[in-house]
This record gives sequence, C-alpha cells and structure tokens, in this order.
Amino acid sequence: MARLAPSVLGADFARLGEEIAGADQAGVDILHLDIMDGHFVPNISYGPAIVKTIDRLTDSYLDVHLMLTEPEKYFEDFVEAGADSITFHLEVHPDPTECARRIKALGVEAGISINPDMPVEKVLPYLKSFDYLLVMSVFPGFGGQGFIRDALVSVRTARDFIVKHGLKTQIAIDGGIDGNNAGEVVAAGADILVMGSAFFGAADRAALVTQVAALK
Repeated sequence: MARLAPSVLGADFARLGEEIAGADQAGVDILHLDIMDGHFVPNISYGPAIVKTIDRLTDSYLDVHLMLTEPEKYFEDFVEAGADSITFHLEVHPDPTECARRIKALGVEAGISINPDMPVEKVLPYLKSFDYLLVMSVFPGFGGQGFIRDALVSVRTARDFIVKHGLKTQIAIDGGIDGNNAGEVVAAGADILVMGSAFFGAADRAALVTQVAALK
C-alpha cells in the first residue's frame, strides 16, 4: 500500500488551518514540509515557526525536507518544532552517515534525498543508515514542474538494492506526481508519493488518497 504525503508548500497559506484540516479529513497521515534557504535551491519557503504551527494543527507525521546548504545547523530547531523525520541532501553531505546518526539521536527518523542529476548509485551504500530515501523527480525550488521520467530508473534501482540487502528503507518520490502517474511510480518501487498542487488543487482529495492507497 502506497501513501500520499501532501507537500504543504502547495497549500493556500492564507487558509493554512483549513488546508491542514482538509488534508486530515481526506485521510492523510503524513505531511511533507519543504524548507528552502534560497542558496541550495533558488527559493525561500519557511522555517521552524511554521513547522511548529503545523504541528499544533494536526496529529499527522511531519516529514521535514531540508533543502539547505548547511542542514546540520538546524536539525535540533526542526525537531523541537515538531518534525517526526528530517531529510537532507546527499549533494551537500556526500558522506551523510554522521548526520543520520545525529538526527536519530534526537529521537526522529532520518531521510536522505537526491536531485535528478545525482546518480542513485552514489546513495545506495548509505541506505542502511536511513529510514527514507527521497528521490526528487524535479529540480527542487518551485512547485508545478513537470515530472522527470529518469527518476523512475533511480526508484527501481534503489528498490532492487533495498530488497537485495534486506533493508527497511522506504522510498519517497517528490516532483510532478499526480493521479495520472501515481501507478507508474508505485510500480517502480515508491512507497510514499509527495504531491503539492496535485493534492491541494484536487476536486476530491479523499478520492486521490484512496486511489494512491490502493496502489501496489
């Protein structure tokens, strides 16, 4: 069973409380929170204060994705704000093991992410240290981009490695995911589908959650 993780960046922030409540009512149990610094990616989003607000609004699992040049400076801040997992990028920490240890020592789960131009083979040796691998299927920074199909190869390769080595690492995919390609990415091996505008702009959000949950 796959899970849908709405990216809160795709919500209407003027109605943030209603948007979070609507996600809860649709049957979501995980929210994806994109944190951008304007340096690692060409955009700025929000910080721990907004994460803390979201944590007060929902009991959903908060998956915090740090698209930051120096993510390790903010691990504690985001955990204190309510993060249930912290994901950072292999691009900024080519040997990410120590960061994974630090995150887990704070009592939350750890994720590692790769951009579309990062060969998935570079992250495979580290998956044993992580609860999640987040494969980006767009170049991060802005919502509404088109899906990069090469990401499917990365997902398949990672899934084969996880199965071969008996790992429990889950695979998430983020970027250009919607109801039309959800089946394809789950078939490739993804466990968690991050959707921003596709979820918050859906006419029937609950039906979309149900659709994804039925995929194998």
